Amino acid sequence: MAAGYARYCPRRNHSTSILLTPAFVLMSPISLTKKKSSIDWIAFFAALGLCGLGLLTMNSFNGTDPFFVRQLIWIAAGVTVFFIASKVDWRFLRNSGVAAGIYGVLIVPLIGLLVLGTAVKGAKSWLEFGGLGIEPVEFAALALIIALSKYFSRRHIEIRNFQHILVSGMYAGLVFVMVAVQPDLGGAIIIFLIWLGMVLVSGISWKHLLTVVGVVAVSFSLLWFVGFHTYQKQRILTFLNPTANIQGAGYNAYQSTVAVGSGQLLGKGIGYGTQSKLRFLPEYQTDFIFAAFSEEWGFFGILIVFVLFGIIFWRIIVAASRGASNFETLFAFGVLFYFFAHFLLHVGINMGVLPVTGTTIPFMSYGGSHIIAEFLSLGMLSGMNAYSRATHPDAMNREFEGGYSSI
Repeated sequence: MAAGYARYCPRRNHSTSILLTPAFVLMSPISLTKKKSSIDWIAFFAALGLCGLGLLTMNSFNGTDPFFVRQLIWIAAGVTVFFIASKVDWRFLRNSGVAAGIYGVLIVPLIGLLVLGTAVKGAKSWLEFGGLGIEPVEFAALALIIALSKYFSRRHIEIRNFQHILVSGMYAGLVFVMVAVQPDLGGAIIIFLIWLGMVLVSGISWKHLLTVVGVVAVSFSLLWFVGFHTYQKQRILTFLNPTANIQGAGYNAYQSTVAVGSGQLLGKGIGYGTQSKLRFLPEYQTDFIFAAFSEEWGFFGILIVFVLFGIIFWRIIVAASRGASNFETLFAFGVLFYFFAHFLLHVGINMGVLPVTGTTIPFMSYGGSHIIAEFLSLGMLSGMNAYSRATHPDAMNREFEGGYSSI
């Protein structure tokens, strides 16, 4: 995959216009036409199914918990955002000034967190507005995807020039550092994975990939000695030996793996999960909802969740393959990495194969910020479907030059 895109870039008229596209994508310069409905109903209903499973898990706990009703409201808001976003013509994002502006605007709340953020369990990840908590990192991640999509779409011809890896790394690095110092290790890892994934699909050479790996290793070493808090180091050490301190740093990981394993084949039944019902499992509605769900639904339920996520990933790849330009293709892959990073970290943590970093799982976990951002992402992809596989004859030249003032 590392160099896949660079090798499948067919030249047109031997000009500087190159179409960034994987081997399985069939593109044709046909006229722009609007579809009757661009909404990806398959992805939408898969996401809604995951929301329903999350609601069932929350509702199976103590009836006095407010999470179920609040989550219903957030899901309704997310669905509304999805349908609004699906009606927008997103080609204006191809404009360099717009992409940079969105990135700059959504970086500001991250800076505000350092001064005005509300500390929750030692991390300043939330801004409070009238009793509502907003987690800016979710929207900053989306802004980063837009910025990187625009950056790489203009420079795909010379993407093997290492300076573009460094410049794109500066975009991601700014967000990474501001999230890491909150400290939100899980959010910082997701930002890094988004950047790494987009760099890989943009055509980086293996030599540069190894350089990036070396930089990451050095950065991690520096963070270990001067950046990580003591509890973050302990979580990583617990990953290497989860049972070393069950009553201390290893408690969450141990209880989570017990919950997942105790579900066995068919689960204990909705509302009968002892690990979660008796509160042995912490943060059952957010960081460990997969474990709580697995205890009640068992391996059969896990398969359902995996299938639903597989459907969403598949539909995003389809959207990428139909991108009207490099920007839409890269944006779709950015969204894919955003979802997959959350999914991978959350499931890995809940199953005890990754260190505990406090990460939600898309659509299932409780919370408004990530639900809105996730439905917004899917809605944007549906909006881009309206002009997918359709490109003006001069669209690629304008993309390379950065000028999309007339669309």
